[in-house]
Amino acid sequence: MLIGAVGGVLVVMSVVMLDKVFKIDDPVGAISAHGVVGMWGLLAVPLTNAEASFGSQFIGLVTILLWVTITSFIAWFIIKMIIGIRVGEEEEYEGVDISECGMEAYPEFTNK
Repeated sequence: MLIGAVGGVLVVMSVVMLDKVFKIDDPVGAISAHGVVGMWGLLAVPLTNAEASFGSQFIGLVTILLWVTITSFIAWFIIKMIIGIRVGEEEEYEGVDISECGMEAYPEFTNK
């Protein structure tokens, strides 16, 4: 329960830090929930399992981070080369709701 409580505090602090300090837009909090709290969970295993060591957990963490970084870079690079990762300037201004769905997602919030 204490490990989960620490995770709950970490996720909230991480969302705020990523948004306010690092200016990273993560609207659903996936980096905080899966990344930051996932790392905490991985490193907390030795607290409840005498057979696990912090050293082996840290090696696993570094391995996961390297794998995710390298494979993500390759995947995003391929996507960028094939179809691109940004919408056009006009689509960005009008909002992709119109270009992709043909309608405003939240018409009650527009000034049109």
